Amino acid sequence: MLAHPHSLALILSVGVLTGCAVGPDYRAPEIALSSTFLGQADVEHRAVQHKADLSVWWTSFDDPLLTHFVSLALEQNLDIAQAAARVAQSRASLRYADAALLPSGNISVSAARGYQSVETPLGQVLNATPGFDRSGGAYEANLGANWEIDAFGGLRRGREAARAEYEASEAGAVATRMAVAAQTADVYVTIRGLQVRIAIARQQVETRRRLLAMVRLQYEKGIAAELQMNQAEGSLTQAEAQIPALEAGLDSAMNALDVLLGVQPGTYRSELAPVAPVPAAPALAETGTPAEMIRRRPDLIVAERRLAAANARIGVAVSEYYPKFSLGALLGSATAIASGNLFTGAASQAQGVLGLRWRLFDFGRVDAQIAAAHGQEAEALAAYRLAVLRATEDVENAFSALVKREAQVGILTRGESSLARARANSLAAYQGGVVSLIEVLDADGNLLQARDAKAQAQTEAARAAIASFRALGGGWDAQLASNNRLYGSLSPNDRR
Repeated sequence: MLAHPHSLALILSVGVLTGCAVGPDYRAPEIALSSTFLGQADVEHRAVQHKADLSVWWTSFDDPLLTHFVSLALEQNLDIAQAAARVAQSRASLRYADAALLPSGNISVSAARGYQSVETPLGQVLNATPGFDRSGGAYEANLGANWEIDAFGGLRRGREAARAEYEASEAGAVATRMAVAAQTADVYVTIRGLQVRIAIARQQVETRRRLLAMVRLQYEKGIAAELQMNQAEGSLTQAEAQIPALEAGLDSAMNALDVLLGVQPGTYRSELAPVAPVPAAPALAETGTPAEMIRRRPDLIVAERRLAAANARIGVAVSEYYPKFSLGALLGSATAIASGNLFTGAASQAQGVLGLRWRLFDFGRVDAQIAAAHGQEAEALAAYRLAVLRATEDVENAFSALVKREAQVGILTRGESSLARARANSLAAYQGGVVSLIEVLDADGNLLQARDAKAQAQTEAARAAIASFRALGGGWDAQLASNNRLYGSLSPNDRR
């Protein structure tokens, strides 16, 4: 059907001049948050001189091997590779949504040859016609174009949803990188803690063996009772039994680190073999406020962008209430005689089409689609609010663990000093002939137990610091990314 010029002008005016889009415009939700974290004051007043840069916090542990492994993980980790692939998929979906707003064109060319049967009723009639040729052909070449006019904004809302999903995928990739960096540092610290504890446990075993040898000698001389020898043997077996469990944990941690680095378990074990102390946790150079954390944590950006996408899809559903207009055109040439006549004036053909599609008697299904879209938005809003609460919980738990574990380290350090003095006093008394070697070995055992507890507390304090950096959104420069538009408009107050 050829479109009337006035109709074409009317439709074009609607497509060009109509700037509004049906459905609700997006506004970022307001979240009521306190001005500070509960544990913020305690964390900021930690007696630590060295402060960490939140964007590259792992370098502040002053451990070159830790920094090396985190850098390797950020380059080689397969979770990060998957996240990058998801970003590529979302980028393609956004390009598809952009293309839906533009006219589309196509070229079609066909050539056909046929041979008519004279045994069919049609063939018999044609065969009786003078000059009938049983052979025939058809040749055609066309250039077509089509454009769906987004008069009521359904396609624009679809593009809005696709852009929000693309931004969510990019923020999700950043969240994956942050998680990998934190997991790598956490496993590394765990490895160092287990190595220290294994060394202490071996010293403990050696002390218990010396104790058992002394008690056995005394038992053989009739000085010690059999009960004392049995107790010494039991104490030795308890100390020995700790080592296999610690070594199994160390093997698992080393394997986990290799997997995080994207390599076969055992690849980097030789680099980790030399025992090193647990790296000390640096201070947090900036903790910020809960509101700043929302703008910085990429997992919350993911939840907020998915909410924006759900809001846009309401407009997509509402647009089904309204008619869809399209313009089509065809320009080409067709002939049934011979290909040499294809592009002559007599073979030319043209067509203009004004299309209308309207689900006029299908509003029940449209209502259901809109209701489903509203439900999805409500779900996304609840997920966003829950993500904010859980993020705040992460920060508070990490702050509490960091402060309490460091306090525990301080207490155990004082206890270690007291036990070291007690051990020195018992050794002096033994050398003076006042006490036996058993008292000295018992003092050694108590001192080693205190050192093991201190090593555990130091490990947990370092892990709590890592958890704090991760909970605050450390591991990337959110401000730089926002300024460079790397992840869309990352500020929750700039979503339109």
